[in-house]
Amino acid sequence: MKILNWFRKSPELRESDALRLAALAAPIPAQQPLAQQRFVVVDLETSGLNTLKDKILSIGAVTIENSAIALGQQFSCTLRRANHAVSESVLIHQIPPSEVAAGMRPEKALLSFMEYVGGSPLLAYHASFDQRMLVREMNDAFAYHLRHPFYDVAEIVQLLYPEHNMRNPGLDDWVSFFGLQVLQRHNASADAMVTAELMLILLKRAERQGLKTLEDLDVSLQNWRRRQQNTL
Repeated sequence: MKILNWFRKSPELRESDALRLAALAAPIPAQQPLAQQRFVVVDLETSGLNTLKDKILSIGAVTIENSAIALGQQFSCTLRRANHAVSESVLIHQIPPSEVAAGMRPEKALLSFMEYVGGSPLLAYHASFDQRMLVREMNDAFAYHLRHPFYDVAEIVQLLYPEHNMRNPGLDDWVSFFGLQVLQRHNASADAMVTAELMLILLKRAERQGLKTLEDLDVSLQNWRRRQQNTL
């Protein structure tokens, strides 16, 4: 399969898209302290949960830098999708077909988002889903291999707060656990902001536990995953 991918023909691109694609930043190795690291917190609303065929409908993202949310550096867009039909997912994200039809051209939206990301690592709640969707969409649109690391806030919070005593907690459970004030949910931008607020709590907790760098966090997460496997 990998050999066949080497010969995959790149999609036909607009010249402007090709120039922007060529200029996208590669992931930047994390060298600064964790408290100073720039993260991009992302949330996606999609047409469904099938990462092989469903489409990204909306992208919301915020930046964490120097352990603070950069409120002036938020990203939000709806992607235009042809023949988008009402489905069960609309009941959750409440993006009507009319909004999708009036959205941004998908290639432009994806490039704009990656320009916003730059070389920073990405954070998401249940990040594997967002990662698979973005990897596939970038590959389908541009034959581009997304190499940016993703970190799962759902894992980080359980690593740092093992005393939570909740069974398979979701984002709403952590909102209640920490008493966060949330005005809106199930909207890409709102969910990204909530996840970022949660991550600020985790960065302070990580520092108190002696995790100074992203590498320290990586090692702790790997050990935590092994412990979870051993308890199954």
